[in-house]
Amino acid sequence: MRTPTANPPPGIIGHNRTLLTPHYAVLPPEGIMDSLLPGWPGCIIRFQTSPAMGARFAQALLIAPPGRGSAGALDDGLEHFFYVAQGRFTLEAEGRRMTLTPGGYAFIPAGTAYALAATAEAEARAIWVKRPYEPVPGVARPGLRTGHRDTAEREDHGTRWRLLLLGTGDLSMDFEMTIMADAPGAHFWCVETHIMEHGLIMLQGQALQLLGRDWHELWAGDFVWMGPFLPQQIYAIGSEVAEYLLYKDVNRDVSFALPRRLG
Repeated sequence: MRTPTANPPPGIIGHNRTLLTPHYAVLPPEGIMDSLLPGWPGCIIRFQTSPAMGARFAQALLIAPPGRGSAGALDDGLEHFFYVAQGRFTLEAEGRRMTLTPGGYAFIPAGTAYALAATAEAEARAIWVKRPYEPVPGVARPGLRTGHRDTAEREDHGTRWRLLLLGTGDLSMDFEMTIMADAPGAHFWCVETHIMEHGLIMLQGQALQLLGRDWHELWAGDFVWMGPFLPQQIYAIGSEVAEYLLYKDVNRDVSFALPRRLG
């Protein structure tokens, strides 16, 4: 039994930044618990969103000790995206073997078996997005794709820029992954309201984000889920560039299946 302390540390009451609503969520990393999964022996998975929250995709942080990863080749019928945040991973898919370093990424098409493991020298971490693929008649399915942020196409908008990692302008893809960057004081030019949903993970820096009618402070490591048509805007604060990895569903017609909504 835990003995209560006479003087609890500051912040134990009233300093929680976590928020979950039917339309968005703000999740600081310290509150996300570890999961262990069959097929990933020795690895820790920290789920940030899933259909249980109302999202139409899942996103997680994958933590792999040295030499650990998937238990052989996996194929769950979903499409997968991995972005390496720390360490090095070895990926095997479609008869190819490659090493992914920090800033490297890979897209695994639906129905493709793959094996992913940290290299032997150190722990590795990757941001992991997965979802069912939405095929379209007459549109070819995408294939295996890998790359690195340092060689990704960059779009400049003054004090704001973005790196186009995956899917931009490609109708075979049903989602995009980009890295958005804002210099301190820069902000998105309007309050967005669009049909696409987002998963946002802060890579560095700080920002204020408008979600609905409220502003939320974001720090490195924070995750934000934004549902369709949520009013949103971001404003970079602090002393360094605010940078975040952004998921967005694209290139598909409206669905008339009602999504699950909390509350």
